[in-house]
This record gives sequence, structure tokens and C-alpha cells, in this order.
Amino acid sequence: MKNSPAQSATSLPRAPRDDAHSRMTKYFTMMAIRVACFVLMVVVQPYSWYTWLFAVGAIFLPYVAVVIANVTAAPAERAVPPERALTAPPAGGADPGAAPTASGVIRLRESTPQPPADQDGAR
Repeated sequence: MKNSPAQSATSLPRAPRDDAHSRMTKYFTMMAIRVACFVLMVVVQPYSWYTWLFAVGAIFLPYVAVVIANVTAAPAERAVPPERALTAPPAGGADPGAAPTASGVIRLRESTPQPPADQDGAR
């Protein structure tokens, strides 16, 4: 069995059902425009230059609709795997009590509390 790294949710392609639905919606919309062009070509009087415009729409829209409907969604860009997204800390080891770095990381150093000085011996 082939070991493949886990996919990130951002690198998965669009669901085939959603892609097909989107393409069918585009196709049916363009076919509705074609039917409207055909009806307007016959109904609108007097015949003029726009009659030819409706005829061109009725003739060429099926070809355009099929071409557009066959274009699938572009694949998602490959995401950076989560284990490679973070940079490694410097090898030398930074001083834990140092001021915040430019990246905005604040590091705190805890120390053990010192016992209070003897009040009687201090006088």
C-alpha cells in the first residue's frame, strides 16, 4: 500500500456534484437566452439589424454554451503541508529572558521565589 501524506482541506478539489451543478446552471442559462433570442427574432416587428443580432444569438449560443459547460473548475492550488508551514527555532537557542522578538512572540522566564531575609538579623 502506498503511503501518501494527509491532504489539507484547502488542497482538495471541488466536489464533482457541485462542479456539475455549476456547469449545468451555466448551460441552461445560456439555452434560455438562446430561446429568448429565437422568439424575439420571430416576434419583434419591423425586421431590422437587431433581428440579425437575435438570429446570430440563436445560432451561435448553443456552441458557446457547450464549450463553457465543458470547462471544469480549475484545481485548487496546492496548500503547504502543516508540518512544513512553521519554521524551526534557531539552533543556537535564544535567551529565554530576552525581549520579545520581531515576530511578536513573548517569552517569559519563571524563577523560584527566594525566601525572605530574616527580619531580626537585618537590623
